[in-house]
Amino acid sequence: MCLVKVSQTSTKDPRPMPKLVASCRTNVMDGMVVQNITSPEVLEARKGVVEFLLINHPLDCPICDQAGECDLQNLAYEHGVAKTRYEEDRRTFEKIDIGDKIKLHMTRCILCYRCTFVADQLTDNRVHGVLGRGDTSEISTYIQKAVDNDFSGNMIDVCPVGALTDNTFRFKSRVWFTKPLDAHRACDKCCGKVVLYMKGDDVLRVSARKDQYGEVKEFICNECRYDHKKLTDWQIEGPRHIDRNSVISQNHYEKTDLLKLKQEIDRQIEFEKGKQLPQPNQSLTT
Repeated sequence: MCLVKVSQTSTKDPRPMPKLVASCRTNVMDGMVVQNITSPEVLEARKGVVEFLLINHPLDCPICDQAGECDLQNLAYEHGVAKTRYEEDRRTFEKIDIGDKIKLHMTRCILCYRCTFVADQLTDNRVHGVLGRGDTSEISTYIQKAVDNDFSGNMIDVCPVGALTDNTFRFKSRVWFTKPLDAHRACDKCCGKVVLYMKGDDVLRVSARKDQYGEVKEFICNECRYDHKKLTDWQIEGPRHIDRNSVISQNHYEKTDLLKLKQEIDRQIEFEKGKQLPQPNQSLTT
């Protein structure tokens, strides 16, 4: 999904790159011209990638706990097509528990390996991984093992789809019906900085905080995630800032900086005119 078209390699070498390149693996050079959303070739390539990701993915968004905060759902909405060309049978798996707090629904998995990477990062004894090859590959635990380390819940936070879900939160509420609050507590295992998903006075879910790109800022321990579901256990910092483009922002209101909003609108207008954009903190001059 990070494919872009480099129409000019640099000032010294104005030739375009012959193929689309991955922006996350391409070095930046002076004078480089990159087409991100203005190239039909890039948009078509991204549409093809989404189509491949959705080949075996079930269309069960209405009953999936990840709905509303699913990266694949956002990509399919932005780059996907209304119909699929795939006619073969999709692969299916039985739902299993890979720990007392984690439910694995392998049918939804897109094999991004993020859960295995974060387990390698946080623990020395990872007990799950990818078994099998090709279209029989699946995430699972090794024989007679369960994921029970103190930071196992972070696998749920980094999963971009609904393959790994929180057993304590499953089917409790839609995420856009909850009110997320930033909170913290003194913890000797982790940073203790979390997001509480409230419904009334009840804490339905505790998760790690994510940045504007949807990546976890700091991992939290299972004690903070599962053992402290009372509001009195936490120091409340205030409402969580939610991106206004997210479905979770429904019914969540914040005070808007009108000057900043006007600058962003002006920048978008200049972009549509094909003009060079100033930095977000600079004013537009004509």
